[in-house]
Amino acid sequence: MKVRAGQEQGPGQVRQGYEVEQGYEAKRRSPSAPGTGQVGDPGTRGLALLMHAAFFLLLGASLTRFLLRHPGETRTPWIIGLSAALAVLYVLGPVLGSRPTPRRLVWLGVLVAVWMVLVVLAPSFAWCAVPLFYTGLRILPPRAALALVALLTLFVVAAQLRLADGFDPNLVLAPPAVAAVATAVFIHMQRQAATQAELIDDLLRTRRELAATERREGTLAERQRLSMEIHDTLAQGLSSQQMLLQAADRTWDADPATARRHVRTATGIAERNLAEARRFVHDLAPADLAEGGGLEAALHALATRETAQSQGRLTVRCHVEGTPHTALPDRVQSALLRIAQGALANVTEHAGATEAALTLTHLDDRTVLDIADNGHGFTPAPRTGTPDGVRGHGLPAMRARLQQLGGTLAIESAPGEGTVVTAAVPLTGEPPAAPSPAPGHQDSP
Repeated sequence: MKVRAGQEQGPGQVRQGYEVEQGYEAKRRSPSAPGTGQVGDPGTRGLALLMHAAFFLLLGASLTRFLLRHPGETRTPWIIGLSAALAVLYVLGPVLGSRPTPRRLVWLGVLVAVWMVLVVLAPSFAWCAVPLFYTGLRILPPRAALALVALLTLFVVAAQLRLADGFDPNLVLAPPAVAAVATAVFIHMQRQAATQAELIDDLLRTRRELAATERREGTLAERQRLSMEIHDTLAQGLSSQQMLLQAADRTWDADPATARRHVRTATGIAERNLAEARRFVHDLAPADLAEGGGLEAALHALATRETAQSQGRLTVRCHVEGTPHTALPDRVQSALLRIAQGALANVTEHAGATEAALTLTHLDDRTVLDIADNGHGFTPAPRTGTPDGVRGHGLPAMRARLQQLGGTLAIESAPGEGTVVTAAVPLTGEPPAAPSPAPGHQDSP
């Protein structure tokens, strides 16, 4: 079924929003990029790649420095072997995943142990500690990670002092300062990432709730639309058929010709109801509008049909005043035709009128439809909601149709003076806010 614009997201919009959410969730739950050990976030991946590149760069620079400064030493094969082992171990890290599993913790311990041995043999390898800071902070719980950072920093300080000719306060203070800054930056980034993830989760949850609310509102609006359509067509047609068949039953023995005429009229109404029902299924325009000729022709056809169906009890005339500057939108024509059908059904069932008139007036800024009758009338009461025990759906349906178009409904009546129902629809600008309550009365079901 069709859902009007603004009431519910269309299928493409809902599907697109669902795919966006699913894509984000898939990224959050997917394995990290090689070597990152983190959620598939571009910033995290970039930082991880930078740290990996820095590690291998520092490892290569440290090995090169050792070979240049200490050529031909007996420990050279050990340094080369341990450097190669450290590189292989570092590469194996992403294969074990990013969670602190036992295998992952053993790997980290072996990696740090090999690095420490290298630092003892060649202090220049101490600079590889910075990428190892990142690896430890990324894998271990906060306290364990901070303890590892402190241990690595002590080894770096010791290595720097071994390389220096004498005691240098800068070598003692600089490594802890670098470690503190690196740790603070990483922890801040982690907290920002966690906050961002929470905000995105809240946004996705709110979006899902909003989509569900819009779907519910669209469903309710569609139910209201269908109830109005059924009331103004099928229900009114069935009511007319019931009256005609009851009249045929009463006159069947005394006046068979009149009874058959009632039956034929009821058959015609049934055919029109069948056409309306089929159009509901396909969500097409009202039958009279679907036949062509526009609203004016549809109102004339409605007046002629209501006069014929009343069997001489009611005469309905139709008048059109003015000429529209532009063609009326289909939804305006459909709404005004349904309002005319509902109002005439009220006249037939409640008013006891002998004459009724449909007057369609085209003004510069609005289109006005008046439905007047010479029935017994009534005293309109302020509309404060549908009281208990009041049956009928016609007037609320008319008001709902007009509110959707930014229009108004007015009712003028008095006992013994007939009734005039006026529906006005603006033709320019956006529909205004819902109109103020208008008087109402009991109407047909």
